[in-house]
Amino acid sequence: MTHINFSDYLELTKPRVTLMVLITTLVGFYLGARGEVNALLLLHTLLGTALVAGGTSALNQYLERDIDAKMLRTKNRPLPAGRLTPRQALIFASSIALAGLAHLALAVNLLTAALAALTLIGYAFIYTPLKPKTSLSTLAGAIPGALPPMGGWAAARNDLGIEAWVLFAILFLWQLPHVLAISWLYSEDYKRGGFPLLPVLDPQGQSASRQIISNCLALLPVSLLPSLIGLAGAVYFVGALILGVIFLGFGIVVAIEKDNLSARRLMLASLVYLPALLGLLTFDKTSF
Repeated sequence: MTHINFSDYLELTKPRVTLMVLITTLVGFYLGARGEVNALLLLHTLLGTALVAGGTSALNQYLERDIDAKMLRTKNRPLPAGRLTPRQALIFASSIALAGLAHLALAVNLLTAALAALTLIGYAFIYTPLKPKTSLSTLAGAIPGALPPMGGWAAARNDLGIEAWVLFAILFLWQLPHVLAISWLYSEDYKRGGFPLLPVLDPQGQSASRQIISNCLALLPVSLLPSLIGLAGAVYFVGALILGVIFLGFGIVVAIEKDNLSARRLMLASLVYLPALLGLLTFDKTSF
């Protein structure tokens, strides 16, 4: 009898990434909900989204299995370590992703399912193939990464108003300094894997620093838009302003110091910034 290691299949889904997807989807749903939140609809949304997100991550690991084997931080994943076969991973990834899309289409709405499909296609079939070819892959990857809150909004409203696009813009701009900080920390590993990310192409950090500063600067005013369009109130505005200035400060330190310590602090700051911002947005939602 073949032993099935469920933990390896779970690892394929990148649980921490999937959790972040679900949190941002939940926030989008709550912000889009009129009146009382439809708990059953929310449950269907999160279930379908979790399946698609997990399937997308598993498909990414299937496509990058040979590259993962070259990198220290990924060589022990189920595929390069040989605990799962490529065929097992592909069947698993395809099955749960398609199940998730079908569930969203049937139990939520077609718009949410379409956004989930766009996320899958953008991440697995555009971002993943671009990663070994160009540093612009970071921009390409930020697009599917910013779609989950739009999916949550679409699930609650079955439309995409300006509010949904503002949520997309916040997630898009946040991801860039976050990802650049990670790629700075693991630049040697990414070089070993053949990924031409900015910290690999420019070890001095000039290019990455400029991108970090420019995106932190852009994020600051964009993060204030929810209050300006009536999605949130003054408490959110003040909190977002403070958070944005602090986050920019961490980015400026990276540009000055250009070392791993400042990059690590920026990465940690990004992991505090986003939940804090979304928490404020949820707390100070304006009823409409």
